[in-house]
Amino acid sequence: MRPLRRVLIAATVAVVLLCAAGVAGVVWTFNSRTVSTAGSVEFVHALPVPPLAPSTVDGEGRRVFELRARAGRHDFGDRTADTWGFNGAYLGPTLRASRGEQVLVNVHNELDEETTVHWHGMHLPARMDGGPHQMVPAGTSWHPTWTVDQPAATLWYHPHPHGETARHVYRGLAGMFIVDDPATSVAQLPNRYGVDDVPVIVQDKRFSGNGNLRESGPLFSSVGLLGDTIVVNGATAPYLDVTTERVRLRVLNASNARVFDFGFADDREFALVGTDGGLLGQPYRMKRVMLSPGERAEIVVDVRPGERTVLRSFPPDLGADTWTERLNGGEDTFDVLQLRAADRLEERPELPSRLVDTPRLDPREAAETRQFTLSGTRINGDRMDMDRIDLTVTKGTTEVWEVTSQEALQHNFHIHDVQFQVIDVDGAPPPPHLSGWKDTVYLRPNTPVRLIARFADHADPDMPYMYHCHILYHEDEGMMGQFVVVEPGQKAGTPGGDHGGGHGGGHRGHG
Repeated sequence: MRPLRRVLIAATVAVVLLCAAGVAGVVWTFNSRTVSTAGSVEFVHALPVPPLAPSTVDGEGRRVFELRARAGRHDFGDRTADTWGFNGAYLGPTLRASRGEQVLVNVHNELDEETTVHWHGMHLPARMDGGPHQMVPAGTSWHPTWTVDQPAATLWYHPHPHGETARHVYRGLAGMFIVDDPATSVAQLPNRYGVDDVPVIVQDKRFSGNGNLRESGPLFSSVGLLGDTIVVNGATAPYLDVTTERVRLRVLNASNARVFDFGFADDREFALVGTDGGLLGQPYRMKRVMLSPGERAEIVVDVRPGERTVLRSFPPDLGADTWTERLNGGEDTFDVLQLRAADRLEERPELPSRLVDTPRLDPREAAETRQFTLSGTRINGDRMDMDRIDLTVTKGTTEVWEVTSQEALQHNFHIHDVQFQVIDVDGAPPPPHLSGWKDTVYLRPNTPVRLIARFADHADPDMPYMYHCHILYHEDEGMMGQFVVVEPGQKAGTPGGDHGGGHGGGHRGHG
């Protein structure tokens, strides 16, 4: 019996030690997961400004852009890594077009695998949307064309292949698309691209010891990849030389999962003038604006001659418990971008008290009211199915969508094709940063958000648009549904059905 007793004692001790090690590991992980770079970044790299994409006008009067998705190596400033980009090694040029113009984008896939290009925030036909039904195989081209018809806004483009979006975006396939519209622009706002009107594409990255991008999420992360290094327009530790009294920053959260709460290290106020779908009714003086992945904010910052100030992301209030917040970035602080004002600054007009009129959609005119619950990686309990139409919307109607995250895990919600308005958040009027046109909205746990949208212009019974969580890991895991817009009296078809297209859209050919 003695040998058996010794074996049992040894086994018990081993189990106790393993449990203790496990508990210690969890405690260590919890205690080590807060990241802060506040006050420790030496801003040594001039902020790159994505070039405006050149364009031509073809014989049909269309503005033509060329985008080539390709692999390369990109210098982030302190390390060089294997990356993907459009027309270069990382990110892509800024596309710019005016309301009323017909555009044609020749998308050439020079990668060794298929991808897509989705026009995030753009109102356009479903076959041109660039979602998972418009795959572009390696070595081929796609030629979407549409007429731009929406207010002036800061949009963006990125891949949307089902199950692979997180990897493609993380590697660098993204860029801005600016829509101009004299009727919904304000001349007094800073408007010289790259001078006093500057894109600020913010992403978080993880680098390996050899300098390459790490594509795996940290231990215990429930949202996928969270990085500990911030890059802006593809550069680490960037600074922007400011030569005017005020500067307009078009801030885009292009990260896979991280939520940022942007403000300035010296706690100065800025003017929030626009969000996802365009300018607001008036400038709002604020000290913080929180952006989840996919959201945009246009802010105007006043500077004094010779001063320096730092755009900082403060710990965002995700609305979750301490454990969830800490493991998913809710307690992290990052210094993002330094503004360096010149000793002499060019004068700029004061901001007007009113910006643009935004007619409010009326919930009483809604043809449908729908409920959406997000939990785990499912919407209304369903996982994304490319061959299933989840919703049928009638063209020309207005709908109210009530969206609720049923858990502490962070989610947000993005709808393709339309810009929506937030009616209320948990029954209360929306705050300023949710008062304008939006296409993506953060969902606090167990807090219903009511959205209203009008589905106009484009109908196709067989080609769906998407709605999904824009935490890209969740999207890839199936937190997505699809809807078609049909003519009055028409029924939904089947993706790739009799009306043509298959899992495609636009003209595709060899590049």
